[in-house]
Amino acid sequence: MYRFDLSEEDLAIQKTARDFTREHIIPVAGELDENGTFPQDICRKAWELGLMNVEVEEEYGGLHLGIFQNCLINEELAYGCTGVATTVTGNTLASTPIFLAGNADQKKRFLGQLTEELSYASYCTSEPDAGSDVAGLRTRYEKVGDEYILNGTKQWITNGGHASWYVIFATSDPSSRHKGISAFVVPRDSEGLSVGKKENKLGQRASDTRQIHLEDCRVPAANLLGAEGEGFKLAMRTFDRTRPDIGSFACGIMRRALDECVAYANERKAFGVPIAQHQAVQFMIADMAIAYEAGHLLTYKAASLLDSGAAATIVSSYAKAFCADNAMKVATDAVQVFGGNGYTKEYPVEKLMRDAKLLQIYEGTSQIQRVVIARRVLGG
Repeated sequence: MYRFDLSEEDLAIQKTARDFTREHIIPVAGELDENGTFPQDICRKAWELGLMNVEVEEEYGGLHLGIFQNCLINEELAYGCTGVATTVTGNTLASTPIFLAGNADQKKRFLGQLTEELSYASYCTSEPDAGSDVAGLRTRYEKVGDEYILNGTKQWITNGGHASWYVIFATSDPSSRHKGISAFVVPRDSEGLSVGKKENKLGQRASDTRQIHLEDCRVPAANLLGAEGEGFKLAMRTFDRTRPDIGSFACGIMRRALDECVAYANERKAFGVPIAQHQAVQFMIADMAIAYEAGHLLTYKAASLLDSGAAATIVSSYAKAFCADNAMKVATDAVQVFGGNGYTKEYPVEKLMRDAKLLQIYEGTSQIQRVVIARRVLGG
């Protein structure tokens, strides 16, 4: 269960990720953002250091760390750049359905690939007309002999242009809603699969986001994850386990914004004194500290519950909604503390604000988290 002190192993993991971020991410984060550059070199170093694929079981070449430890890593990476953190952690999102529902052969083939060499994988539920409403997806599959034929388009796919394989959710009948959905592992070189243009995004610009097109895409029956018709449940179980990752990203943004504001407020003067002495600034910084501490505790509670095997759907949604919304507020207030300087790219807070916005959108919007929470609370 959740503890307030970190073990020696946890502290070592946290320090490794923190040192890595300060050495390899922070110095180039602005340039990656400005140019929308995919952080291949950083990912290679992270992979070599063991900061990628950390939840993969040891028998498939991973460290088999828990969600709690992954969140420790994610917070540190996001402190440097959430776009880089999203890229590094994209493999965790893609591999979680295989971790939950894959058989030994699927795990060996696909999870083993991620640990044998630097490679990427993508998770594909969203579509042009089905984002938050996963049950409304329209990508179709049909069983033909010992293959499945997939047709449709996936949207907003993280690492889509670099992935070696995709976990794709499709339906046998859109009118069946959640009951018709199944999940498939689809290799990049599959006949009928093509990758769309890179999206030009507001924030998290170092993260590669694409459409994935499926036109009579042929997938071996051996690549079906779990049983037919169980895909919706698998998608929801995946989000339960990965929403704390988003909470940890938000914590990284909040802590970075707080640190930047404290340093700036003690240096910048107005009316003859550092702005840190003005109560209006003090209150904003105090609220940042409160938001970070509360979000940090909520995120790591969710992660610890999941690591213990407990059900944590509502706590994962608490963490995702609270942290994402507060990261946006904290980053916006950070720009305010910096004043005109905060509105320029010479200072990091404007990037924090742009990066934070996506946390309220991907892996279930803040509004969807409230739907999940309300249903659980009202249903007892």
